[in-house]
Amino acid sequence: METTTTVFNDTFASDIIEGLSSTPKFLSSKYFYDEKGDAIFQQIMEMPSYYLTRSEYQIFDTHKKALLQLFGPDCTPFHLVEFGAGDGLKTKVLLQHFIEQKACFRYLPIDISENVLSLLTHDLEMKFPTLEVEPLANDYFEALNILNQREQNERKVILFLGSNIGNFEHEQAIGFLQKMRQHLNPNDLLLIGFDLKKDPAVILEAYNDKEGITRSFNLNLLDRMNKEFGGNFDTTKFRHNPTYNPLTGATKSYLVSTEDQVVTLEKLGKSFHFEAWEAIDMEISQKYSLSTIQHLAEQAGFQVTSNFFDKNKYFVDSVWSVK
Repeated sequence: METTTTVFNDTFASDIIEGLSSTPKFLSSKYFYDEKGDAIFQQIMEMPSYYLTRSEYQIFDTHKKALLQLFGPDCTPFHLVEFGAGDGLKTKVLLQHFIEQKACFRYLPIDISENVLSLLTHDLEMKFPTLEVEPLANDYFEALNILNQREQNERKVILFLGSNIGNFEHEQAIGFLQKMRQHLNPNDLLLIGFDLKKDPAVILEAYNDKEGITRSFNLNLLDRMNKEFGGNFDTTKFRHNPTYNPLTGATKSYLVSTEDQVVTLEKLGKSFHFEAWEAIDMEISQKYSLSTIQHLAEQAGFQVTSNFFDKNKYFVDSVWSVK
């Protein structure tokens, strides 16, 4: 376990150096999720303006019977493998239904946050004592490698929820999905969530809440770097700035330096100069059309089997089979 942590911190350090040395500067949103970041994101999901969680929850509650028929009809055994499990709020809707229907499955949540997995596993043990749970604190594809070496025959159903695919640029998303395809067998399925294009005002409000919770979520990454690498980021000198481009569907979050300043990360032996109003590219949250989703599936070696929508058609959970 210590080795995994060391490698992760080394990767975190090298990613920081690369990102803050680049023009324009950038940081990876995957590092938002330390213990404090996990807690802030739970608050984000509860915000009235953050429609994504509610929309996907509604999809699962409405279509859980149809999903079980796709995943494991007539007690066909399968592994339910969730990428980036988080608190499992939406997935618990499926788990409860599958258990009630005596489905033959095991749940394998994968997350880079050991803290999240520990909390989730304890919660599931209390709520569903008969559920087989095997948490994997690892990189997604390394976890799939481990599973493939051990379990050759049973179907894998991959859950990639919450429009997490939207955190990739388009070409990166295709590359990620192609890599996933390489780890899957012909009988496996992928359920993947996509946030759909909609009224730009609705989208922007979800990423620029008046309570300032999303702002805190972004600034927490600077606090995390201060704590882990001896940094002196002053978060009062950075402004949270989200944008949405309805042509491309890209929602982007930036932290903008409000003055000329130099930030030092002592443990890395590095200093970084920021000009006044220079931005750090923090995150992309891509919004999709159905035609783009179809294109992604085809490019990555999948076939769209079914699409499930919430009542507002804000969100779609798309089930893909391997071509």
